[in-house]
Amino acid sequence: MKPVFLVGILSLMISGARAQNIQTDSVETGNANRKGLKISVSYTKDKKDSTSTTTSNPGFSFKVTFARLDLGFTKLVDNNSFSLSPANEFLQNKAWKTHNIGFDLLQFGYRFSSHFKVYLSGGFDWNHIQLTDQITIQRDQPTLNYTVDTVDYSKNRFTSSYLRIPLSFEFRSKDDNDGNKFHFVFGPEAGFFINGRVKQVSETNGKQKFDDHYHFTQFRYGAFARVGYNGSGLYAKYYFNDMFENSPAQAGINNMSFGLMLGF
Repeated sequence: MKPVFLVGILSLMISGARAQNIQTDSVETGNANRKGLKISVSYTKDKKDSTSTTTSNPGFSFKVTFARLDLGFTKLVDNNSFSLSPANEFLQNKAWKTHNIGFDLLQFGYRFSSHFKVYLSGGFDWNHIQLTDQITIQRDQPTLNYTVDTVDYSKNRFTSSYLRIPLSFEFRSKDDNDGNKFHFVFGPEAGFFINGRVKQVSETNGKQKFDDHYHFTQFRYGAFARVGYNGSGLYAKYYFNDMFENSPAQAGINNMSFGLMLGF
């Protein structure tokens, strides 16, 4: 699946949603109590904002949004251990520079009450693994392979990018005295592979980028949980299937991420 194709799909959906938003607003003005599909473009919900299109009434909604921005760390789990096996030691990484970044752009769901809703969303997710060793992961190999280099890399980053599709079950508390609430969200998440990349920076070769599939699994599935107050909180994700495919030495390596998030 090519990144340009995925971005094109999202762009078409965004354009369609904006056009429908104009029509929906004119209908809702005539009948403020009508229930049904609510379409809006939003980033945050503010109870005190009189122009907000959010509602606590039951019903379906579709949103073009920028929400659930994940900024965290990625950790490799090798057959239920945080220590990599000898065959996978080349994937040793700098923990504080091995990151997970992701966000949602689309959301479709149903609100059952002011305290519970279910929604399916779509967005993008990146894992940046900052390798410790001076190696180059090779492209177009039958299995995940690498060469040992004599170059001193100031950056040697191994990246995977995915289209993410989480299904969220969200519970939220009543508003407190400040008009804010607690959120607890959990559910399954699927991911479709977009691209793999090695990015290296050195005095010898300058900046270099190499794109390939690098045997990253084409389809991943896992679970996530989010908890927070008002518009920020914490998240954790774990993918149940292997991080790599068609590469026997890497069988049993799973990916987990955790950190801070913005925008419920």
